Amino acid sequence: MSAEPIYKRILLKLSGESLAGDSALSISTNVLDQMTLDLQTVVDLDVEVGIVIGGGNIFRGLSEKAKDMTRVAADHMGMLATVINAVALGDAVRRRGIPCSVLTAIEMNQIAEPFTQRRALEDLSNGKVVIFAAGTGNPFFTTDSAAALRGIEIEADVLLKGTRVDGIYSTDPEKDPHAEFLPKLTFDEVISKNLRVMDQTAFALCRENELAVHVFNMEIPGNLLKVMQGAAIGSVVGGEHD
Repeated sequence: MSAEPIYKRILLKLSGESLAGDSALSISTNVLDQMTLDLQTVVDLDVEVGIVIGGGNIFRGLSEKAKDMTRVAADHMGMLATVINAVALGDAVRRRGIPCSVLTAIEMNQIAEPFTQRRALEDLSNGKVVIFAAGTGNPFFTTDSAAALRGIEIEADVLLKGTRVDGIYSTDPEKDPHAEFLPKLTFDEVISKNLRVMDQTAFALCRENELAVHVFNMEIPGNLLKVMQGAAIGSVVGGEHD
């Protein structure tokens, strides 16, 4: 395991549900504290960090709650939920003493700065953690797609998808105790095995732009740093790292 990071610029995708942890609340301060502690260890390695966070802990456009709504209205609500999470995470990052900016795809100047590729690249180069809110700014697209898009726009070395499982399995490991762990895959293998790494739009963007996807368990403290140092943690789709 190397002391030097194997990735210099990352796009970290987090689920909204991860912010809740085991709490009955939508956002757990204990989870935020642990997340920012993990981020600190990576920032200390001079890694440039972009983050896309979902909104499922508050509201998801494709959910039972939204069944009687129009898709556009429901997706707009889901995008606003990601803004709430991004503001909360941004505040926790700054309280940790890490420079940070929150850029949103939907203009709301009193809350966050509007996203532009130029602003994102500038902030990353200046050592700021950049949190991308409001998805792509359009309905019908998931935050997985937003993560792929932002990862490509900031020229990230990898899309790190932080989950609550150890990586990619042949079937859902939470339902099938015999699921096979798959540490290294090509994009074609994911397609042929019909593995649900991300939604199809996000996966197509990563494949077409050769953006590797590294799936790992973000809920284990210290895993993010270990991934950055090249430990055999999680599953990698594409890319050249073993």
